[in-house]
Amino acid sequence: MNAAKIDFNDRLLSLGLARVAEQAALASASLVGRGDEKAADQAAVNAMREQLNLLDIAGVVVIGEGERDEAPMLYIGEEVGTGEGPGVDIALDPLEGTTLTAKDMPNALTVIAMGPRGSMLHAPDVYMDKLAVGPGYPEGVVSLDMSPRERVEALAKAKGCEAADITVCILERPRHEAMIAEVRETGASIRLITDGDVAGVMHCAESETTGIDMYMGQGGAPEGVLAAAALKCMGGQIFGRLLFRNDDERGRAAKAGITDLDRVYARDEMVTADVIFAATGVTGGSLLPRIKREPGWVETTTLLMRSKTGSVRRMSYRTPMWSHDEA
Repeated sequence: MNAAKIDFNDRLLSLGLARVAEQAALASASLVGRGDEKAADQAAVNAMREQLNLLDIAGVVVIGEGERDEAPMLYIGEEVGTGEGPGVDIALDPLEGTTLTAKDMPNALTVIAMGPRGSMLHAPDVYMDKLAVGPGYPEGVVSLDMSPRERVEALAKAKGCEAADITVCILERPRHEAMIAEVRETGASIRLITDGDVAGVMHCAESETTGIDMYMGQGGAPEGVLAAAALKCMGGQIFGRLLFRNDDERGRAAKAGITDLDRVYARDEMVTADVIFAATGVTGGSLLPRIKREPGWVETTTLLMRSKTGSVRRMSYRTPMWSHDEA
């Protein structure tokens, strides 16, 4: 049967996707704090690919480890799964925060999203200017055309609070120095993160827990699509505009079928259909606890979400250390 004609049953596939995220996290567990980013990433990649190939899907990686000539596996365009199931798009980051893992710093996650074939933006590996807020605000309460000051003031007005009560998450990079200064001039607080902007965006959707109201700044475009998939499930708004530094990057956009280089993508333009999203904590943080290791045992916590129903599961998985690769 043609895979494209088989219905995308998100309910049946969701637990399988959670296992994919879990196994990637478990594979990297022994490398937390060991200072070897490449080894941690490779372990997660290997485990995620192996688990994906056990699922009854005809999957295509649309957000992955890079172009085919840059990544030996889970590259953009790679086909995964048994081929005996629905045609699906897959966006993934086997280890979001390789540096965080190597240094045992907060908010390293394994992240994966799945939707029907053609449902996710094929974002090239370039920068994206991003802006995100959580649920409960009018559509377009903030925009990329606003200055950082205007964004803070607009969100404070919508929230019914002072600018000083707003907390913004921003990647700590030299390119953001002017933005950081302007946000601080409003009186708002800033939580600077060193890596992991998918988690940074997700923090906005659980502001009561994380204390973060808004995310802004430039980061990877693929991570922008993953973040949009998360917010599709959690609620909230995200806007992204691709940024190009040279002709090579513009060529990557053309290869991905993108012709309007100045377009601002809203959440539902980056992810156009209902998706499943799974993330497993590796080093822990305000979203998910870290992998727990004790003699003979290891335990993970996974966030599993379905945008179709709005369901959010937090699942603990405890397994003997010698058997988790077969669980």
